[in-house]
Amino acid sequence: MSRKLKPRERSKTRIRKKIFGAPDKPRFTVYRSLNHVYAQVIDDTTGVTVASASSLSKELSDSLKETKGKIAKGKLVGNLLAKKALEKNITTVVFDRNGYRYHGRIQAIADGAREGGLRF
Repeated sequence: MSRKLKPRERSKTRIRKKIFGAPDKPRFTVYRSLNHVYAQVIDDTTGVTVASASSLSKELSDSLKETKGKIAKGKLVGNLLAKKALEKNITTVVFDRNGYRYHGRIQAIADGAREGGLRF
C-alpha cells in the first residue's frame, strides 16, 4: 500500500536519484522550515556530515540580529557553510535543493556559498 507523497517529496526523490555526494565532491543539501534554514555538506559514501550551518548557529547569532528578512539570513548561512567546507579542503560540491524550487531562500543559500568560495 503506497501513501500519497507531497509534491516536494516527489520532486525530492527524482532529484536524489541523480545526485550522489562523493568524498571529492560531496552533496550540499538545504532544508527550510517556516522560520529557519539549514544547510549541510554530506559525503554519501560514508554517510557522514562534513560541515553544517543553520540560521540557529552560534557563529551567526550576532550578524543575524542585524539582518532583516529570511533571504538575507539564508545568504549568511550559505557563506558560513562555505567557510566551514573550505576549512576541510572542500572546494566543489553537488547542490541538492531537496525538492524546493530554486528561488528565494534556497537561491540565497546557494549564492552565499558561491560568494564564500564553493563551486557548483
